[in-house]
Amino acid sequence: MSETPPSLQNLLLAALSDEVRERLLPHLEQVPMPLGQVLYESGGSMGCVYFPIDAIVSTLYVMESGASVEISVVGNEGFVGIEVVLGGCSTPSRGLVQGAGHAWRLPAVRLREEFEQHGELQQRMLRFTQALVTQVSQTAACNRHHTIDQQLCRWLLMLLDRLPDNQLTMTQELIANMLGVRREGVTEAASKLQRLGVIEYHRGHITVLDRPRLEQLSCECYAVVRKETERLLPWIGTRNDL
Repeated sequence: MSETPPSLQNLLLAALSDEVRERLLPHLEQVPMPLGQVLYESGGSMGCVYFPIDAIVSTLYVMESGASVEISVVGNEGFVGIEVVLGGCSTPSRGLVQGAGHAWRLPAVRLREEFEQHGELQQRMLRFTQALVTQVSQTAACNRHHTIDQQLCRWLLMLLDRLPDNQLTMTQELIANMLGVRREGVTEAASKLQRLGVIEYHRGHITVLDRPRLEQLSCECYAVVRKETERLLPWIGTRNDL
């Protein structure tokens, strides 16, 4: 683990003591996370958890009709697979890689062994879980009460916090699936942001040109989640990227 460049480390793992990391290290495997990879499906067992390094993973709720909506997003500030430490090993949601990169993969059984020692790993994971619950709750409220324009701004900011730069690769269809709205709504909202000079969008590539303005146009949901995340996860620091 110590040979991994700090900029590519998972921040939760990097914040652990050397003693805990040394116990986990023999069981950690660095794996590629290609765009669109499904880490787990609804109802499936979770044999592993993932600590993103430079990848972004979305949790989606998929309806019987096939329609979906994103309920949370995780980057290198935490881990994917909270169900394992909460006592269940399955989930009604889908885990999807929406930002390609790499992650540390750890067998669920090894994570539970360390978690049940009631030490620092347990404390950090419970704090991360609380931050994730805040994100899920605020996302539900946002999807119900705020406009597509505001939701798009919030969603772009959430991704920017987990990316090394201001560029995203994302089709309008994928954004619509994540937000649970019609593609036409995303097209209109993105066009408004482009006309205002906030973003530049071309063939699935989004460049954020004016982050302060993007934050102004977003609803309060982004600031609420960000503030609570920074409070609960001191290892991420206060930065433009988590």
